[in-house]
Amino acid sequence: MNLASIPSPSTGVIELGPIPLRGYAFCIIIGVFVAVWIGNKRWVARGGKAGTVADIAVWAVPFGLVGGRLYHVITDYQLYFSDGQNWVDAFKIWEGGLGIWGAIAFGAVGAWIGCRRRGIPLPAWADALAPGIAIAQAIGRWGNWFNQELYGKPTDLPWALEISEGPNRVAGTYHPTFLYESLWCIGVALLVIWADRRFKLGHGRAFALYVAAYCAGRGWIEYMRVDEAHHVLGLRLNVWTAIIVFVLAVVYIVISAKLRPGREEIVEPDKDAEAAKKDDDADAADQDGDPLKKDTPEADSEADSADKDPLKKDSAPEAADKS
Repeated sequence: MNLASIPSPSTGVIELGPIPLRGYAFCIIIGVFVAVWIGNKRWVARGGKAGTVADIAVWAVPFGLVGGRLYHVITDYQLYFSDGQNWVDAFKIWEGGLGIWGAIAFGAVGAWIGCRRRGIPLPAWADALAPGIAIAQAIGRWGNWFNQELYGKPTDLPWALEISEGPNRVAGTYHPTFLYESLWCIGVALLVIWADRRFKLGHGRAFALYVAAYCAGRGWIEYMRVDEAHHVLGLRLNVWTAIIVFVLAVVYIVISAKLRPGREEIVEPDKDAEAAKKDDDADAADQDGDPLKKDTPEADSEADSADKDPLKKDSAPEAADKS
């Protein structure tokens, strides 16, 4: 008998008149805003301009949502395309189902497009945003609480999560893996902020540290879950993904530190200075292409020397007398 437990909400939707406010979507939206806010403060502290993080997030967020949903649907295709399932449900993102691996991968593509348009190095932008992404994940995991999903094995611990009877779930108390991951992500954010201040991480290493630290936690948390998943060599697919991505992140940190030590001195070009430089270059080009502008200084110089030199001044009359 449990003396204490974490209750689950009876519904994941709050009706605001004709507008349904879904807890899962609400958590995702709040997470995005918090990530952009934190990223903007860090970007400005690095010498960037306010608003740049939000401008690039306009590209990164939609790509991330598409990538996260694709990863979930592909790796759990049986939930949507097997017998008795409705494939239209694959588009119902508000019912849950975003794979962080696909979200980060596709989000990086969108961020690369945004950074390229602004002339900004993607690694520097990713470093600024890294702790914010971790906090966004911590907030987003509470969306699983609203949907009563992604819990762990049965337990009678005081912090056990109460799950009610429903489709594909049995009433009982389980490990609140959503809470474990939420707390872990907060720890990851604090770790990245501390390490960035202590070691002046740059060239994408702060982001790589976030990835490695998150994967370390995701591995053991994923191992506790009991929801249906594909297995490879006895381990859940996401456990293998966490292991592989962790190794890649660590390798990147080591190689990057050797090839590009230190931190970027300039993370965002000065647009005013660039505009002034372009104007100067345009003026120089105009003078090079205009013979009148090009020869005017030389002509003036020759005229002045002729006035001061009597020999040059009288040479013309002498030539006329001889002729």
